[in-house]
Amino acid sequence: MSESRAFRFSVPGEHPCLPGHFPGRPVVPGVVLLDRVMAAAGLAGAARLPSAKFLRPVLPGEEVLVELRPLEGGRLGFTAHVGGELAFRGEVAPP
Repeated sequence: MSESRAFRFSVPGEHPCLPGHFPGRPVVPGVVLLDRVMAAAGLAGAARLPSAKFLRPVLPGEEVLVELRPLEGGRLGFTAHVGGELAFRGEVAPP
């Protein structure tokens, strides 16, 4: 990827990851969020995650806006916002 790009997604309330995460107040697991980022980066199933920081929970149905930007060495930086608030950020890299 040679230029920055953005995409949006949401995880529906019926997603199978939610019933036990957390009972009474479902939160989308970080692994589900990162999977969406890696898939959009074209690195699904074959990537490293040099860094990731979660700053707020993402709730079912919330729209997440992810921005990917190229970094040195084939890595991609990402930021993810929900309602204008930074939710998580990090880097993904090829294996």
